[in-house]
Amino acid sequence: MNMKAPRGTVDILPGEAKKWQFVENKIKHVCDRFHFEEIRTPMFEHTELFQRGVGDSTDIVQKEMYTFEDRGGRSLTLRPEGTASVTRAFVENKLYGDPSQPVKLYYFGQMFRYERPQKGRMRQLNQFGVEVLGSADPAVDAEVIDLAMSCYQEMGLKSLKLVINSLGDKESRTNHREALVEHFKPHKEELCADCQLRLTQNPLRILDCKKDRDHPAMKTAPSVLEYLNEESRDYFDQVKNYLDSMGISYEIDPNLVRGLDYYNHTAFEIMSEAKGFGAITTLAGGGRYNGLVEELGGPATPGIGFGMGLERFLMALEAENVDFSIDEKLDCYLVAVGEKAEKEAVRLVHELRKNGVQTDKDYQDRKMKAQFKAADRYKAKYVLILGEDELENQVITVKEMETGKQEELPLNRLIDTLKEKLPGGREE
Repeated sequence: MNMKAPRGTVDILPGEAKKWQFVENKIKHVCDRFHFEEIRTPMFEHTELFQRGVGDSTDIVQKEMYTFEDRGGRSLTLRPEGTASVTRAFVENKLYGDPSQPVKLYYFGQMFRYERPQKGRMRQLNQFGVEVLGSADPAVDAEVIDLAMSCYQEMGLKSLKLVINSLGDKESRTNHREALVEHFKPHKEELCADCQLRLTQNPLRILDCKKDRDHPAMKTAPSVLEYLNEESRDYFDQVKNYLDSMGISYEIDPNLVRGLDYYNHTAFEIMSEAKGFGAITTLAGGGRYNGLVEELGGPATPGIGFGMGLERFLMALEAENVDFSIDEKLDCYLVAVGEKAEKEAVRLVHELRKNGVQTDKDYQDRKMKAQFKAADRYKAKYVLILGEDELENQVITVKEMETGKQEELPLNRLIDTLKEKLPGGREE
């Protein structure tokens, strides 16, 4: 019997989970400042959503989805990415009718992709993402990029590179598509099996191929920037101007196409240049997807968003030796000695917690010395000592562990005294 976690999944244990919580809270604060609101969507959707929304020609749909049939014979898929689900929720719940437009959303969620597991790239991955639906303003593109960069920078990351490109509008993409087909057709038999198929289905994705990236034809492939019409060039120029005005540095990469079929106009990736980070440097990626809402049955609605892998975020923080400054100390540990004191300790711990004081006690019936050792392991700031004599006199001994100083207090003054010693309680 195999009782280990499935390949491509990991357990996030309590010590590590505190880092995740710290990063997630920082991200939420950034989203609040940018006036984005949280949305939560189901972990599985009808398979057709991803076939239509992500694209039949993508690796995600063709190779990586976890798809199953339920007892009613319906084909369901564990979500491999977040944009299609959020867009489906936008359409189904008629958020396009909300008077507050555009609709600015963020989400945290687990995604599932059947890939070869490697560090920072698991089969069950944790993703943060944002979607803005209802505006075709280039300033929104810049705002979304600004939000993504702010999440990294406010956690202390410095070795970042922003890469941008424009895929253009439908006309521009069609012209570029024809040029790519003409360029790669003479080399068809030299390309991998996937790219031979992409040549007829979606030639733009050949530029994103990992197997053929060193093929000489890749270096001479026509750039999408050469095929942008006037409207698309103007749109891209506006995005760049807004980024310049914000002081956000970027590089233009004409081969940046992203891996999903729904992208058009702005595409971007944020990468880590930290030493020792690894061969796969991408931290986040996204772009504009005008047309996706219509594809899923809604009215014409422009959209833009990105996805950010939290595993890779934490890897980047580790690579740059960022100090999380997480307070792992316990406020109080209550040491009780004697049967009556033990019973009173349960009530007292309850009252302390209700009043915002982080508190724990012994539940192993250990001796006083062992309880003090437990307090040390939990890095308790204060140890509260309650014995039979203290209980009879309605007092309690409070010991400050860092200095060794201790004082005896009336029980009815304990909570107020601790609130003074621990200003703000445990609030973030």
